[in-house]
Amino acid sequence: MGEAVVKVENLTYSYPRRENVLVNVSFEVKKGEVLGIIGPNGAGKSTLCKALNGLVPHFYGGRIGGKVVVAGMDTMKHTVAELSTKVGLVFQDPEDQMSGLALTVYEEVAFGLMMLGFPREEIDARVRDAIKKVGLGGLEGRSPFELSGGQMQRLAIATVLAIKPEILVLDEPTAQLDPIGKFEVFSVIKKLAEEGSTIVVVEHEIEELATFADNILLLDEGRVRAYGSAREVLEKVDQLRKYGVDPPSVTELTYILNKEVGTDFEIPITIEEAYKIYAEALGVS
Repeated sequence: MGEAVVKVENLTYSYPRRENVLVNVSFEVKKGEVLGIIGPNGAGKSTLCKALNGLVPHFYGGRIGGKVVVAGMDTMKHTVAELSTKVGLVFQDPEDQMSGLALTVYEEVAFGLMMLGFPREEIDARVRDAIKKVGLGGLEGRSPFELSGGQMQRLAIATVLAIKPEILVLDEPTAQLDPIGKFEVFSVIKKLAEEGSTIVVVEHEIEELATFADNILLLDEGRVRAYGSAREVLEKVDQLRKYGVDPPSVTELTYILNKEVGTDFEIPITIEEAYKIYAEALGVS
């Protein structure tokens, strides 16, 4: 991993009518790293995402303390427009990301680039590359509102990728999707992670997050309750339960076996790890 491209130091934030949504939050994300953010509803996860691209506090107002630096830019010293070229934010509901003006998938991906004044040739190259990365090739001429939920969320990701931000922030990108849509979106996120993108993703699907996140930050009542490698955080079943987060199923199963039956299995956090551990124990090759 490279140098830190996200540095959050003692971030404390209150909305105009809601106190202490974030309290002394600190973490770093290095170039090419994937940080997963987990926690119960109301923990402050979405607010933290908005703080990374300046929407908090520039758009929402309120009181802020501490420091947020993304791609070398202090969010308090730069506008949301400036920060948007460095930090791409994908929302829960893909319809919130649509311009409402574009008639086709191609035009939707091109819209932001046009607003930023990119030359036509570069717009075309970036649009085609972004559409290819999210697997929407062949749908360039379709209306965004004729897409399935998974396709529309992938389109939302493409509109952000076309800007080529240094950091991609996804706020529960699969929350509104059916199982097929979830699979489609996770496939794209995993591919981007494998290609070395710097990603911050809020997600309730812990099993999926365990397969590609480098580090995990557990947030509850606006405070960091745990922060470390995915294994360090996710294998602590009691801690996750305490803060209202369901552990990966295989992690919880193995934890229960060790505690109740007296086995001494290594704690897995993914299905692949669990298969290897149990196959070895059973003598299955």
